[in-house]
Amino acid sequence: MSVAGVPRAERPSLEAMRMFARSPVAVGGLVLLAVILLVSLVGPLVYVADPFDIVAAPLSPPFSEGALLGSDQQGRDVLTGLIYGGRATLTVGAAAALISVVIGITIGAVAGYFGGTVDEVLMRFTEFFQVLPSLLFAMVLVTLFSPTLATVVLAIGVVSWPGTARLTRAEFLKIKQYDFVAAELAIGARRGRIMWKVILPNALPPLVVSATLAVGAAILFEASLSFLGLGDPNRMSWGLMIGSSRSYMLSSWWAVTFPGLMIFLTVLAVSLIGDGLNDALNPKLRERR
Repeated sequence: MSVAGVPRAERPSLEAMRMFARSPVAVGGLVLLAVILLVSLVGPLVYVADPFDIVAAPLSPPFSEGALLGSDQQGRDVLTGLIYGGRATLTVGAAAALISVVIGITIGAVAGYFGGTVDEVLMRFTEFFQVLPSLLFAMVLVTLFSPTLATVVLAIGVVSWPGTARLTRAEFLKIKQYDFVAAELAIGARRGRIMWKVILPNALPPLVVSATLAVGAAILFEASLSFLGLGDPNRMSWGLMIGSSRSYMLSSWWAVTFPGLMIFLTVLAVSLIGDGLNDALNPKLRERR
């Protein structure tokens, strides 16, 4: 209810949604990502084809018969590869980011809440992973367990969590000092409740932004592995399209340009959404506006 003509304060989530909606850049990124998702998820249901089928002469240029966007060195249709490859690429990005965020939040939350020796041990463990060459470590994991979509997802998730862990730890160290956390301790709340139901919800805004950006990073990581020949050879992806045609990059630009453009647009859309969320979930920016 309003008091003496003063309007009732809106819920922070509603304010954040409105601020996000007022950002043309963030909305543009959301629309772009929605279009890419629609093509990648619905496209294979409408346009039924096998992306590994040979439909034209090898390295046919765009607008050739049977290959609207040209064909690669094996005669596979580039357009079909784009439609079907998006599903695998986006799946890797989302799944690897999820694994990374779950590991990072768990380790960061435990370290930040308990502090002391637990914090020291977990942070040294995090630093060990942080100083490892991520791409090289992922290559070793994929090589050891064979290059499949599942191993690529696992490898990217395992090497990408340290940043999220450090961010989560910093948020927990800050929030656990607040009065409402002390009140929960005073009434005898269990540690698990305080960590996951009291502190974590209040630490979510920067973690949501971090998770969003992790999707884009995972997509680029998958493209790097596929470019090096370590992607799943049985699942078409944009990274696999670039990797398999890298030797023909100068003579047949379309075979790598179009999948590279899709990766660029997807990462751009995710980054724009992440920036919009960062502004919308930042209470100081909301107060200024």
